[in-house]
Amino acid sequence: MSPRRFIVEADGGSRGNPGPAGYGAVVRDADTGAIIAEAAEFIGHATNNVAEYRGLIAGLRAAHGLDPDAPVDVRMDSKLVVEQMSGRWKIKHPDMQPLAAEARTVFPRGRVTYTWIPRERNKDADRLANEAMDAGRAGRQWEPKAAATAAAAPAEEALPEPAAPRAGWAAPADLGTPTTFVMLRHGETALTPQKRFSGSGGTDPELSDKGRWQAERVAEALAARGTVQAVVSSPMRRTRETAEAVAQRLGLEVRIEDGLRELDFGAWEGLTFAEVQQQYPDDLNTWLASAKAKPTGSSESFAGLAHRTGVARDKILARHPGRTVLVVSHVSPIKTLVRLALGAPPDAVYRMELSAASLCAVQYYSDGNASLRLLNDTSHLR
Repeated sequence: MSPRRFIVEADGGSRGNPGPAGYGAVVRDADTGAIIAEAAEFIGHATNNVAEYRGLIAGLRAAHGLDPDAPVDVRMDSKLVVEQMSGRWKIKHPDMQPLAAEARTVFPRGRVTYTWIPRERNKDADRLANEAMDAGRAGRQWEPKAAATAAAAPAEEALPEPAAPRAGWAAPADLGTPTTFVMLRHGETALTPQKRFSGSGGTDPELSDKGRWQAERVAEALAARGTVQAVVSSPMRRTRETAEAVAQRLGLEVRIEDGLRELDFGAWEGLTFAEVQQQYPDDLNTWLASAKAKPTGSSESFAGLAHRTGVARDKILARHPGRTVLVVSHVSPIKTLVRLALGAPPDAVYRMELSAASLCAVQYYSDGNASLRLLNDTSHLR
C-alpha cells in the first residue's frame, strides 16, 4: 500500500512588518484535495517572513503527525521561502536561518517539495493567518474548529522527545566556551500567590506591584554580575514585562521566542490545584501519570511542551554560541529545560520548585553535554 500524500499550504502575515503577526496552514489530502488539518497562531511582534516560516513549520508538523512517511508538496505564495527552502536562494537573514533549519528537521531530506503559487490560490492559509492576528488583537489565541482539531490530534503523539545531553567527562576547557542559559521565571502576578494555573490559554495577566519589584531586584543583580549578553523572552505579558525591566537595565533588546510560552492548561486556567482536583479528578490523575496526557480542554501535553522547548533551546543555542543568554520564561518550560539538561524522566518536573523571579542556569557544551549550575536561586530577593 502506497503512503498517503499531502499538500501543505502555508502563509503568514504581519500588520506593520514588523508588527502583530500570525500564521496559518492547512494540510490537504493530495488525492481528494480535502482539508484534513488546520493550524494557526498569533505569534506577537514579528515580520512577514518570520510569520511565513512559522506557518511552514506548523504545516509540516501537522502533516508529519498524520503520517510521518508521507511525501509532502508545500505550496506557498512566498517566493522567498519557496526559493530558500528549495536551495536556490541563500538564507542570509539571522532570523530566517534557525527557522529554515527547524523546517528541514520535520521530514527527512527529499520527502518535501516546494512550489510557488499565486496569492489567490492560497486563500485558506491566508484566512487562518488573519484569523490568528484578529484573535491576537482581541487578546486571545486562535482556536481550531472541532473537526480540524480531531484530524490533527495525532500530531503531538508523534513528536519525539528532544535529545538528552550525552554523558561524558571531557574537561570544559577542551570543549570551548559553553553557551549559558540563565533562566528567569517571571515575577508575580495576581494569580501567583494563590497558586492558580496560569498558562498560555488564560487571561495573560500583567505583573503585580510585587512582581514589578521582583523584576527590578533581579535586574539589579544581573547588572551587577555583568555577564548577560542577550535577552530572550516568552511572548506572554508577564514574561515580557520581566524581561524588559532587566533588558533596560542591561542596555539590551528583548527577542521574543514563542517556544518559551507556558503550557496551555485548558479548562484549568485560573483554578487552584484543589479546585481542579474537585472538578476534574480523573483528568488530573491521568495528567499526573502520563507526559502524553493533556489538561482538560487543552491541546498540549508535557510531551508536546518538551518538544517545543527543545526546539526553542536549539534555536537559541544556534543564534548565541558561546554567549550568556537570559531566558525569561515560566515554570513548566524552565523545569522542562532543566529536566532535559539532566536527562531526567518526564515526571522529574513534579520534583522541582521554582519561585517567582527565581534564577536557574544551565551550560551547554559543544559535544552535546549540559551542566546544571543553578536551581531556584532567590538570593536577589532577600
